Amino acid sequence: MIVEPSRGGLQYQVSTECISGYTCTCSNDYYNQFLPVSAQNYVASTAAPPAPSGTGKVKFVGVNIAGFDFGCLTDGSQNISKVYPPVRALNGPDGEAQMQHFATNDNMNIFRLPVGWQYLVNNKLGGTLDSGNLAKYDQLVQACLATGASCVIDVHNYARWNGQIIGQGSGPTNDQFVNLWTQLATKYKRTGNIIFGVMNEPHEVDITKWAATVQLVVNAIRGAGATTQLILLPGNDYTSAGAFISNGSGPALLNVTNPGGTTTNLVFDVHKYLDSDNSGTHPECTKDNVADAFQPLAAWLRTNKRMALNSETGGGNVASCQKLLCTQIAFINANSDVYLGYIGWSAGSFDSTYVLTETPTGSGTNMQDTSLVKSCLAR
Repeated sequence: MIVEPSRGGLQYQVSTECISGYTCTCSNDYYNQFLPVSAQNYVASTAAPPAPSGTGKVKFVGVNIAGFDFGCLTDGSQNISKVYPPVRALNGPDGEAQMQHFATNDNMNIFRLPVGWQYLVNNKLGGTLDSGNLAKYDQLVQACLATGASCVIDVHNYARWNGQIIGQGSGPTNDQFVNLWTQLATKYKRTGNIIFGVMNEPHEVDITKWAATVQLVVNAIRGAGATTQLILLPGNDYTSAGAFISNGSGPALLNVTNPGGTTTNLVFDVHKYLDSDNSGTHPECTKDNVADAFQPLAAWLRTNKRMALNSETGGGNVASCQKLLCTQIAFINANSDVYLGYIGWSAGSFDSTYVLTETPTGSGTNMQDTSLVKSCLAR
């Protein structure tokens, strides 16, 4: 079944030049163990940026499991009739088996589960979570949790509802958005492996106002009792890793804190594709995103003692992407002191016709990875 998907993302041009001193080759020989180094251990300096001191292995590696976001557009609208749940019990693709395969055979430990705001509330802005739709989405969440992985609840609406920006102009109010997250946090507050992804790819927002909205959401999530889970903070320009500093997203979101003023478990959410226009819509990759995106962002994160998660990245199942995505991933692993991990886009309900498909072929316990997953994402 071919379903109209949401777009992978729109980002910025970067150089393909590799940074001196780093290995720009693909490596899948990572240790399967948890050895994080907290960015809180670093002290800002007025001298040269601190050198990377990561473990060579990020904490999180995984893929997106799409389907509940189908019908979402970058204007924040969603045709919920196009939702195609990646849940076999709902007559969709077997997302549960996919995640079990990725966890067992590829040592993945995080899955991002995009869903449309309209689907969650059955098109009733500001309303309560629709019990039927939430129960269906929760089947995917529980299947994710059953693998032992961390599971990202990702509201996939581009900081909008039906074309209007949250908390800006005549758009949906902050209270309506906070209400959504209060309900989600209340449901999952006792589940430590849940990660709250505040919003997928905001764009063309007033970043100061958007940061204020994000602060209200953080307050609501913590106030609902979800006091220890990670919360992902997205920036402007489709939360591009290459523009996160220059467009003011990083500086604005630095001011977002937990109640009490700490920043514990508040992680910046960044995306980056590797095609010619950074849109995630072309099969070929033309850049590794190191020099103009992940290297300067790493230095900025160290200076500010913070961390980021690359929750969307990917390319076609072609040689250029196998080379360049592997280079990008090698750099992120080498800088695991400031990068928590990376999540490929996308498996789930995407079939083999989708340009960036990471959906394994086969069924049940007999699944085979796409060439890109096998080359770069599996570890």
